Amino acid sequence: MSREVVKNAERIVVKIGSSSLTSKDGGTLDREALDSFVDLIATLIKKGKEVVVVSSGAIATGLAPLGLKTRPKDLALQQAAASVGQGLLIRNYSDSFSRHGFLSSQVLLTVDDVVRRSHYKNVQSTLGKLLELGVIPIINENDSVGVAEIKFGDNDRISALVSHIVKADLLLLISDVDALYDAAPTHLSSPSSKPRAIQKVSSFDEISSISLTGASSKVGSGGMITKVEAAKIATSSGVTTILTNLDNSSRALAGEEVGTIFVARATKLSSRLFWLAHASSSRGRLHLDEGAATAIRERGSSLLAAGVTKVEGEFSSGDTVDLVTPGDVLIARGIVGFDSEDIPMMLGRSTKELAQEFGLEYERELVHRDEMVLL
Repeated sequence: MSREVVKNAERIVVKIGSSSLTSKDGGTLDREALDSFVDLIATLIKKGKEVVVVSSGAIATGLAPLGLKTRPKDLALQQAAASVGQGLLIRNYSDSFSRHGFLSSQVLLTVDDVVRRSHYKNVQSTLGKLLELGVIPIINENDSVGVAEIKFGDNDRISALVSHIVKADLLLLISDVDALYDAAPTHLSSPSSKPRAIQKVSSFDEISSISLTGASSKVGSGGMITKVEAAKIATSSGVTTILTNLDNSSRALAGEEVGTIFVARATKLSSRLFWLAHASSSRGRLHLDEGAATAIRERGSSLLAAGVTKVEGEFSSGDTVDLVTPGDVLIARGIVGFDSEDIPMMLGRSTKELAQEFGLEYERELVHRDEMVLL
């Protein structure tokens, strides 16, 4: 049934990484690979599908014109490469889509575009209108002006968030590997212990023992870890996810048993809780005692001041904060009801005690259960 969902998907987000679009040395854009990818998208559209593209490759495309052989570590140089490469990349996309008579557009996103709800809605409106007009949006992080080490996180995560924003039926992650494997080749003890492709992931607990560490490509910023995280984000909002390479993408989209399919959750997070879990930016941390941590995880309780031992960060009422255990493990995220400067005097005290000393407005939760999501 899960592969039928793939075959019948009407609105699809397709993410392709730098390593799938560049030459083997990683220094130049591979126009043949880009044309092959565009042909894949064009075929989907001709079948009546709506497609949003999330494409890496701006930095990689800008390397050769700047005389660089590998992705620079220096932030300013990365941004310079992105600035040069983004224009070249989108021009090649435009030229390639024109072979099919299709119009494409460039959409550059920054962190604020998805972590601020007002911007989030603007992105949703823009992408919706482009699809309505029959235009193919090509999304990339705005690497030329991005800060915080140029990273939104990565384009894998962006594609998962975009899938939620546009209410996609399917997310296709195109990588330089054909599927998720149960072991990495470099971790094998003998040639006879060949890694096996995992065809289906119904629960992420099934792959919790798999090592996903390892270097990404020389031109990319992601890796298998970011792709699995993207699948986790997308499936939590009800979006089925496929991971495979460019060569196998057509077969995967046709419902064949290739690549790895991550099954969407039957009960998806509400839009607000999804935003809290995956798109919001935390402004601080509340450290819980063992009792409060257990009550939140096992009984779905709200967080009271009596269960908090320490406050980190500066935030205001209405900001997003992380909730962590005594062992510093992140277990939840929520909207806090008090300013950070007011909370220290409340720690360890009951709501009734606080109301008696400071007034009835203090007889309430620090974080209400309805404004909290478990992670």
